[in-house]
Amino acid sequence: MENVGFYGFVRHSGHFLWETVQGDFTAEVTIAGKYRALYDQAGLMMLLSDQHWIKCGVEVNDGQPVFSTVVTNLRSDWATMPLPADPASVRLRLSRHGDAVRVDVARRGGGWWLARLGYLPGGMPAKVGIMACSPERARFRVRFSDYRCGPPIARDLHNGE
Repeated sequence: MENVGFYGFVRHSGHFLWETVQGDFTAEVTIAGKYRALYDQAGLMMLLSDQHWIKCGVEVNDGQPVFSTVVTNLRSDWATMPLPADPASVRLRLSRHGDAVRVDVARRGGGWWLARLGYLPGGMPAKVGIMACSPERARFRVRFSDYRCGPPIARDLHNGE
């Protein structure tokens, strides 16, 4: 995956298993990883081009797993938040509504937590699927389960989920 800016480097070499999706969609997956080293990460990704993409999921930062999103529109940003679920098993979803991308993470006890709402250009096919990388070590292991990609969830952000 690529990160341009603060750190002064470009990386676009993580593992990404994808399918091509036209139009709006919601993708969901459950991830379970053995997160140990800085930047160990796993989750979902949507790639429009090398300069327009989003990745989201669990990532090690400052010694602990957090929920992380990176949105790249020519330049990458990075946002983290505490995990609202046990890092041993995290359910997340990525939705596209035109030029809006939405990331939700399942809460302990049910429902979803809005983790990110961002912009990516609409109107072009997207590569969507699971991603994982560990740029600081070898042998990072993660299990993906219950992946699905289909029609988008409702666009309403405040629907009581």
